[in-house]
Amino acid sequence: MTDGPENDPLIEQARLRRDRNARWLREGDMSVGRRLAQIGVLGWIFVVPMLGGLFFGRWLDARLDSGLFWTVPLLVLGVCLGGWTAWKWMNAK
Repeated sequence: MTDGPENDPLIEQARLRRDRNARWLREGDMSVGRRLAQIGVLGWIFVVPMLGGLFFGRWLDARLDSGLFWTVPLLVLGVCLGGWTAWKWMNAK
């Protein structure tokens, strides 16, 4: 049994493309400043969780006197969280 055309992913993507094309025709191309701002936001979305994990891991290691036991895993967790957040931001509808 099919769900019908309203739930078809191909039709959904075609609608999204049509809407993006209509918006581009209406608004035109983005300015250089806006593109640079988006790149900057994307960088901060990625870097902030990474630095948060690094600093929190170093703080825990200093408190617990554990070398780099917490720094590395929390840095990796920050990289993963930043990458996931950046990916979600880039693919937002």
